Amino acid sequence: MAVENESVYLDYAATTPLDKRVLDAMMPYLTDYFGNPSSLYSYGRRARQAVARARLQVADLIGAEPEEIFFTSGGSESDNWVLRDIAHTQREAGLGRHIIVSSVEHHAVLETCKGLEKEGFSVTYLPVDAQGRVSTATVEAAMREDTILLSIMLANNEVGTTEPMGSISLLCQESNVFCHTDAVQAVGHLPINVHTLSVDALSISGHKLYGPKGIGALYLRSGWSIEPLIRGGSQERGLRAGTENVAGIVGLGEAAAIALEEMARERTRLTELREKLIHAILTIDGAWINGHRTKRLPGNISFGIKGIDHETLLIRLDLLGFAVSAGSACSAGSVEPSHVLLAMGQSKEQADSAVRVTIGRFTTEADIDSFFAALCDAVDSMRG
Repeated sequence: MAVENESVYLDYAATTPLDKRVLDAMMPYLTDYFGNPSSLYSYGRRARQAVARARLQVADLIGAEPEEIFFTSGGSESDNWVLRDIAHTQREAGLGRHIIVSSVEHHAVLETCKGLEKEGFSVTYLPVDAQGRVSTATVEAAMREDTILLSIMLANNEVGTTEPMGSISLLCQESNVFCHTDAVQAVGHLPINVHTLSVDALSISGHKLYGPKGIGALYLRSGWSIEPLIRGGSQERGLRAGTENVAGIVGLGEAAAIALEEMARERTRLTELREKLIHAILTIDGAWINGHRTKRLPGNISFGIKGIDHETLLIRLDLLGFAVSAGSACSAGSVEPSHVLLAMGQSKEQADSAVRVTIGRFTTEADIDSFFAALCDAVDSMRG
């Protein structure tokens, strides 16, 4: 998909372009249907109905009930809210103060846990294998009598590896441990049913599935209670006060509905394009693929090339008309190597070679072909 400067966008894990169908659904609620959902007259009723419809659409995408969906500003807020609240309420109930997370989590989870450690909680950061996967045996070994909470992402934002959350959540059930998964990268791209997955909470972000920025959701299984994030009015059943972002909520709902309808064929298409590019990259001398070879997101290609610094390579690719990244958008500008790749056992030199190409709904086979040609030109130039 060409953008203003005619470059090819290949960084869908950072953010996705807003689907025009989503924008069309949102526009009336930015113009004519501008009512406050809390108002009793027709303007308010229309807005309130739109929020209810979007809640149902998001619930349908992940196999939840509408009353289990709470709208937030995005994945980071959802992560922070549920982790901090469950940790505090479980500790106050005398159930313990031990938390388990993986060492490759998004910073929204890791930084929240660091904050909780300062409040007296004990956090175990689980190791991963060379492909970025957490083993159920490692989870089981980390469980303690005072373990109250586990959070492991469903799919990694940097290397695309998916985690065995189904079996991990069963361990949590057996030990009465609250189980949360950051599913920001997975929702809308992988089939998810929260009841089959058996998680207690799940985080969603709208701009990762062709919806608008600034909107997300938290799934919280019925039976669990949570303290209000923002106190004030009765919005979000009294748990997040403030007039709703109606247009954003409508956009997230529409994006969820489109994803539910198109996911199966889009997943197949992207997997084929991913494999084509991976096979091509592996023909470059000294190249390797980061993450699990098959248990990965359909549109994620993370790789490194021996002796090639990713910062210089990204600049060259940008000049050649391709927008790709080195990893998490939340770490852009950081001088530190990727915590994900280091946790996977890579050296600093290997981590400094990592490039992340993520493809999506508007990526074509021609984009893949032209990117690979540009990559070869850039690498030859850097080596020559």
